Amino acid sequence: MDNVRIDKWLWAARFFKTRNLAIDAIDNGKVKINGDRVKPARLVKLGEKLYINNGSDEWDVLVVGLSDQRQGAPIARTLYEESEESLARRAKEAERRKLFHEPAADLKGRPTKRDRRARDQIDHGE
Repeated sequence: MDNVRIDKWLWAARFFKTRNLAIDAIDNGKVKINGDRVKPARLVKLGEKLYINNGSDEWDVLVVGLSDQRQGAPIARTLYEESEESLARRAKEAERRKLFHEPAADLKGRPTKRDRRARDQIDHGE
């Protein structure tokens, strides 16, 4: 395999859960090849440097393998090498998230009746 579409590669390397999420990130400028914005159909080649922001983490990686099929995480990890700066930045960010828990992170949509009753008990001191 000589080249693969960037959206397929990002999906196969497990940076995004779906190709549509990968396409949206590419269209919004959250994926760059060698510092340049790209289109989803752009072919990625071995040795190219990618900047990837998948919403929760930012990655700086070097493409060392090509695949257009999604496989297990250990195999997907062999498709790229992450830079030392990227590793350090992600570790620092993970530590920051561990120390400061975002209050709204646990909220998933509309509260249930049980959630409302628990909140009311706290508010009224019952």
